[in-house]
Amino acid sequence: MPRFSIIVPVYNVQGFLRECLDSVLGQCHGDFEVIAVDDRSPDGSGAILDEYAARDRRVRVLHLPENVGLGRARNAGLDEAAGDYVLFLDSDDRYTPGLLAAVAARLAAADDPDILVFDHVRTHWWGRGGRSEAADLLAAAGLGTFRVRDEPAYLNLFLVAWNKAYRRDFFQGHGLRYAPGLYEDAPVTYRSMVLAERIACLDRIGVEYRQRRQGAITRTPGRRHFEIFAQYAGLFAFLQERPDLGWARPLLLERALDHMLFVLAREDRVRPADRAAFYREIRAFHRRHLPEGGFPRPDGWRGLEMRLLASAPYPSYAAVRGLRDLRAAAGARRRKVAQKASRSALRTWYAAQSRRPLDPHLAVYAATHHRGMSGDPAAIYSKARELAPHIRGVWVVREDAVDALPPGVDHVTPGSRRYHEVVARATYWVNNVNWPGTLAKRPGSVHIHTHQGTPLKYMGADLLAKPGARHGFDVPQMLRRADRWDYSLVAGRHAERAWERAYPCHFTSLRTGSPRNDVLVGAGPERGAAVRERLGIPAENTVVLYAPTRRDYRKGGHVDRFDPARFAGDLGPGHTLVVRLHPSLAGGIARGLGLSDLHRRGVVVDATDEPHVEDVMLASDVLVTDYSALMFDYVLLDRPVVVHADDWGAFTASRGAYFDVTADAPGHVTRSYPELARLFASGAWQDAEAARLRADFRSRYCEFEDGRAAERVVRLLMLGERGGALLPAARRTPAVSVRSEALIEG
Repeated sequence: MPRFSIIVPVYNVQGFLRECLDSVLGQCHGDFEVIAVDDRSPDGSGAILDEYAARDRRVRVLHLPENVGLGRARNAGLDEAAGDYVLFLDSDDRYTPGLLAAVAARLAAADDPDILVFDHVRTHWWGRGGRSEAADLLAAAGLGTFRVRDEPAYLNLFLVAWNKAYRRDFFQGHGLRYAPGLYEDAPVTYRSMVLAERIACLDRIGVEYRQRRQGAITRTPGRRHFEIFAQYAGLFAFLQERPDLGWARPLLLERALDHMLFVLAREDRVRPADRAAFYREIRAFHRRHLPEGGFPRPDGWRGLEMRLLASAPYPSYAAVRGLRDLRAAAGARRRKVAQKASRSALRTWYAAQSRRPLDPHLAVYAATHHRGMSGDPAAIYSKARELAPHIRGVWVVREDAVDALPPGVDHVTPGSRRYHEVVARATYWVNNVNWPGTLAKRPGSVHIHTHQGTPLKYMGADLLAKPGARHGFDVPQMLRRADRWDYSLVAGRHAERAWERAYPCHFTSLRTGSPRNDVLVGAGPERGAAVRERLGIPAENTVVLYAPTRRDYRKGGHVDRFDPARFAGDLGPGHTLVVRLHPSLAGGIARGLGLSDLHRRGVVVDATDEPHVEDVMLASDVLVTDYSALMFDYVLLDRPVVVHADDWGAFTASRGAYFDVTADAPGHVTRSYPELARLFASGAWQDAEAARLRADFRSRYCEFEDGRAAERVVRLLMLGERGGALLPAARRTPAVSVRSEALIEG
């Protein structure tokens, strides 16, 4: 008996069917059967199913003699199911890698609950979307089980068949079947949720829910959407026969009305000519099923709509809705006027402050778009407090990052009144990204640009040749902002050449090294041990840090190059896999696709939120990356680096690179997952050749990294000290100020 029976109803999806089946058959957990139900599809779907069944014994095909619709096709597959758990998958959707292994692990940990619910992501025809509205609920559920009677908020989870794993004896034992017609998921979902004694959640994106441009019945206007009333009538007929479920009637009435009002408001479902009739049906349903004690109404507009059902005919409802829309539009106009006035007042304040003298004892710092205190600016700030305590440092930090600041750090929030005062009067500006274009550089101010590492991929003006990579970026504006730089800090001659090419502006390149890397040069084991302890990593384990970068050939930037759970398993006992996502991916769907779940289960350690990447590097023994700039920093530790370059051609074609890292690598290069696994299994990742490669790489790209970068910046640019011992060398761009030249050569 297989662990899972995966039922795939199929109709007119020949263009998507292979992708769907491949996503199932490619799962690393293989204990399942696929029951594909050909619902008399008029296209080539049936032949595709037979082809898959012929080459994989886990696939069984049912060819129905007539078209019966989605619900009854699922029932036909259910009758043939033999697995412990039943899952449904629509044939134009697909599973995410590693889903079934995660489901199996979660079911085992929860001692086989009645239902397991997991997350999904909408994949629009123009690109993948964000996480679902259920993400927070799934995360809040934790690792236990619950009943809906105790946790009614979970009735708000998405009303579909394919985001759940049902224990088969529970599902069939309660006689759960899908009715014909649209909205067939709703009654089965709600019946199962109120019947289940033990429900568990998996905070992981399991399904890529395809949003087709055309062909989706639920987004085709017409009278078929009236079928929602029969579906809910069936649900409440069931509740009428179960007085023990009387507690659920008020909750499910609210859910049913919410669903109906949602459909009514959708122009792609109910046509304008049918809205009055549809509204009358909602009122009739409300009247028939209203409990004596009423039901819980939500706040806001939806709650008002539900109150109107008791007394307002459609013309009154439509008038109230129209009035609401008018008020919303008027409110939006008022807010726009207020915001414009506020911006004007702040500009006036900023202009007034800009007429005051610069404060020679004021420095303003920012990092990674005001996300906190990190990177090179943080290292310079710390050294300035030590060597130049008379210079007051103020950080620009977003409101949602303020709580993470160390105690006593002076800060302002972007756009505030004090922010405009500080940036108007500060003599020293330190940032690793560009400052907003609304801020003017004042004569006598010193703008220090630290960058975010040594560049491998194209940046700045070089993106003009890569239209996909520069999508969403205004390169001329980037260059105008870079015109304000006085100094560009570089770690080596390669970085110097790349930045001067990428940003052909008026600045001086300073060969200081990267201040944030000072802690890496000659680092001892003490700090790394402390970080391991904080992350819960056994002191004796070999720590493999995996740091993938973003991809410009995929909307959103996230591409799974291999399954981290598989890699962690192949590394074996005595190893810990630590994953550090690119900062631009930290808030997207990447973690929901499996990383958060693996971290929670202890399979990997997700270190994406660690505020200082230097700590994560110090805690590790080897770096596995693709094309991340971390490789330039990591070699300073003299620890092995492995470059996993299985899509190097696609990466360079879409983004561009300043050199071929596969030919000039800081360590061994792998081009497939089996190669990567063999490299670690053999121990070759730490051989003499690996040591030679990283030594050569460090000498070529990190010439100025000697652990004194932050000191150089503070002494040279803030304290005005001179001397060749301070600064190994400096190179000017063609247009450089006389003041800068004198400072360097003085």
